[in-house]
Amino acid sequence: MDIMIRENYAQMSKYAAEIIAGYIKSKPNCVLGLATGSTPIGTYQELVRMHKEDGLDFSQVKTFNLDEYLGVGIDLDKPYHMDQSYARFMYEELFKHINIKREHIYIPDGRTEDPKQLCRWYEEEIRNAGGIDLQLLGLGGDGHWGFNEPGSSLGSRTRVVALTKQTLDDNYEAFYKKANIERSQMPHFAITMGIGTILDARNILMIVSGSKKASIVAKCLEGPITSQITASAIQLHSGDISVVLDEAAASKLANTEHYRHVENMKRQYGL
Repeated sequence: MDIMIRENYAQMSKYAAEIIAGYIKSKPNCVLGLATGSTPIGTYQELVRMHKEDGLDFSQVKTFNLDEYLGVGIDLDKPYHMDQSYARFMYEELFKHINIKREHIYIPDGRTEDPKQLCRWYEEEIRNAGGIDLQLLGLGGDGHWGFNEPGSSLGSRTRVVALTKQTLDDNYEAFYKKANIERSQMPHFAITMGIGTILDARNILMIVSGSKKASIVAKCLEGPITSQITASAIQLHSGDISVVLDEAAASKLANTEHYRHVENMKRQYGL
């Protein structure tokens, strides 16, 4: 696991985008797993800049999103109405600004009438695409990935989950309150990739920003592996793992100096 600490959110976002761009350049038809939330916005903005200014090509890339609220969603072929779906978020923050093909975008459709069948289909489509090459992840305030709330099985697959009060509170403040939507109108269920699905990705990139998440970052990366902090499963992954933090998010790690030393040595020796 490579833990890299950058001075601030902007530097963290830029470095994370460079990692993603590196995968695209080395494998133009790579499969990316994508995340929503406030943390990846800077990374997506930098990828858009790379596309427009440096010619970063997304035409062969396929993407699979981590999750979606149950009961909402948009038709990406006709994204003319506003809502708080994660499909809308991805369209506004990334997809409409790059040259990715519509048929290469996969997001769980929260409007489905058969959620269980949709979850089975989503797992099958990931397999049909050859699996995910690089999974981008944030970190929830209680240490969750996607909507894998505390207590989720570390072997779980794509499924419907009930959202915890903390997740509802966090997402209300981040998205729904700004849109003048009553808290009672928020979806209380979601479709999410499972922890087992996420761990199937060949490589993982996790980005975390801000002092509010410093304690949970330390527990996730340096504490015991537990289903109560589902992102602690990152310690089980056997592929390449890149964790990019800003100084604030890294402030409660016990081994900060070692992580900096390792990064410097790898840079020095070209590893």
